Amino acid sequence: MSMMIDRRSLLTAGGAAALVPWLPAWAQPISPGLPTVSGADIHLKIAHQMLTVDGKTSHAIGINGTIPGPLVRLKEGTKARIHVANALQGEDSSIHWHGLILPFHMDGVPGISFPGIAPGKSFTYEFPVRQSGTYWYHSHSGLQEQMGHYGPLIIDPADADPVAYDREHVILLSDHSALHPHVIFKKLKQMGGYFNYNKQTLAGLLAGEDQALKDRVAWGAMRMDPTDISDVTGSTYTYLINGLGPADNWTGLFRAGERVRLRIINASAMTTFNVRIPGLTMEVVQADGLNVRPVRVGEFQIAVAETYDVVVTPSDEAYSLIAESSDRSGLARATLAPRAGMTAAVPPLRPRPLATMQDMGMGGMDHGAMGHGGETMKHSMRDMRAAPTVKDTPTVQSISPMPVDRTGDPGQGLEGEPDVLSYQDLVALDRNPDTRTPSRQLQIHLTGNMERYMWAFDGVKMNEVKAPIPFTEGERVRVTLVNDTMMTHPIHLHGHFFELVTGKGDHAPRKHTVNVQPGGKATFDLTADAPGDWAFHCHLLYHMHAGMMQVVTVRPAGEAA
Repeated sequence: MSMMIDRRSLLTAGGAAALVPWLPAWAQPISPGLPTVSGADIHLKIAHQMLTVDGKTSHAIGINGTIPGPLVRLKEGTKARIHVANALQGEDSSIHWHGLILPFHMDGVPGISFPGIAPGKSFTYEFPVRQSGTYWYHSHSGLQEQMGHYGPLIIDPADADPVAYDREHVILLSDHSALHPHVIFKKLKQMGGYFNYNKQTLAGLLAGEDQALKDRVAWGAMRMDPTDISDVTGSTYTYLINGLGPADNWTGLFRAGERVRLRIINASAMTTFNVRIPGLTMEVVQADGLNVRPVRVGEFQIAVAETYDVVVTPSDEAYSLIAESSDRSGLARATLAPRAGMTAAVPPLRPRPLATMQDMGMGGMDHGAMGHGGETMKHSMRDMRAAPTVKDTPTVQSISPMPVDRTGDPGQGLEGEPDVLSYQDLVALDRNPDTRTPSRQLQIHLTGNMERYMWAFDGVKMNEVKAPIPFTEGERVRVTLVNDTMMTHPIHLHGHFFELVTGKGDHAPRKHTVNVQPGGKATFDLTADAPGDWAFHCHLLYHMHAGMMQVVTVRPAGEAA
């Protein structure tokens, strides 16, 4: 017999603390402000609403009246039945269950796996729950995700959880702007660096904080800006934790000495976060919903759409959880504390990073041999012979001449920080389910034109694609993603997990999203075991909207795509 608990009644600190000893770990009070839905039939309603962040109110889209939407809690081995009603006026909507293994027609991508949910209509998602871990859900319609249409999804394991913990909190990171997302996109199309207020200055030059003059001249000759780390920045974004801004200060309680599990989800539209808790070491125990061998870190970078579970053991004091945007233009902040009302110091923003030669795909070259005004580099980056699969179109601004595997890098701006996680630190807890050697290889270039704000795979935008990327059901393929741009790209494949090729053999880390560093590459092995049509895209929302998306089709042998 299962015990049904209304977590809305557990949101007050006193009531929650009183009930903790009587609840199993999975049912203990979590994340004040995040109502939970579970059970045999779950009902979600998508509707317009207002959102107040740090005292300022703007228009948004919520689910069941909240932003983020309610925590959907499922159990491995059961069947999910989720009824979704679209109460938006004059606008289709959808929900994609990010990272879930399910039949393709339940994946929730309009135009690929189903028609979408028309205004005033409902759709029932039904699928077997075949996994456990930390995931999330969001709209795949237009730019609704930017407006608040997202929420956390936790699946409890059918058997004993290998992660030992006493309490858990969901930490859902996002970015919010009072500007309508279509306005943001229009400004990016007008000027790729519109929101970049961190450009180099004369004062920075004189103080030795920015590039030397000769380097500025070289970068200028290539029409590239080393300060352009993020397309959309803290100039318009407020960074949220569980729907609350830094001044609102979401707080999660604990008892001193407890093992506290933090389920950290990056549900932002465009922001890569660097996460740390000053004074606490984090033990990473799960990545993208799958368990990994515990690894102790002081900080980690989490790309859009990734999830990391960490365990911390705090003392009887308050701690600030800091999620700093990778361009250092702002941060999300929360507090972990043994008692309500406690706070901890919030560190100042660290100096903003500058893109390097390696970020331009010069990883294996002599960075001093730039020629006159950077002309040597400029020409080599435009040499299409270096990447024969890439079409020479306006979408292709540059080709990385010597990209290198950057899965061992901590992420832009974190190179000098201590104890930072990299993909090469991750080792799967369980042996990989498929250890066959791939039968073929596929290389895909991530291309873009920042000046025109155009993004694509192999120079071909989604609306220009003639045919999907074909896979035969059951085949094993090694895929290498080559980033020919100066931006990071979190690449997500729907309906599948893949194994990162990082030298971990049959315990390679399995993920559904991989962040490809600028000018670098990342390789994964994929077993195409899910028949159907699946979205494959950059999870930076405006990159996907601008064309960096294609369809992967998986068909039985001999069946045409």
